[in-house]
Amino acid sequence: MTPMKNIALLLLISGTIFITSCNDKDTESDKFNFLTTPTWVTDSLLVNGFDASGPAGLLQDFKGDVKFNEDGSGSFGNYTGTWRFAFNETQLVISTDSLPLPLTSKIVELTQTSLKLTTSYPNPLNPTSFMDIRMTFKPK
Repeated sequence: MTPMKNIALLLLISGTIFITSCNDKDTESDKFNFLTTPTWVTDSLLVNGFDASGPAGLLQDFKGDVKFNEDGSGSFGNYTGTWRFAFNETQLVISTDSLPLPLTSKIVELTQTSLKLTTSYPNPLNPTSFMDIRMTFKPK
């Protein structure tokens, strides 16, 4: 073998070893780790600026513990379903059989100590209008 072929072979083997030795944890983003590490608890659940977490509130079933599992499953208050990031981790999509449409929300803030989401969602009483929703969470 020529010296160039040896170098090319060495680079190929080194690259393969490097790529296969990388753990999935090494490739996870900070946002993924911030979201999946704690169990979150609701801090505020607002619809059009008003508290919607109480009895008969539109978001009462989101109240409580929220857990985003690493496999994309999760529990969101009284709901269970799936979650995923969208648009380069700037949005969070929550799907559950309990909601007619996935809840696609903008991530306003996601740190180790705060999760803040906003979205517009069809009003169940008037499907031609939308509700402005803001949900905030803190680690438990």
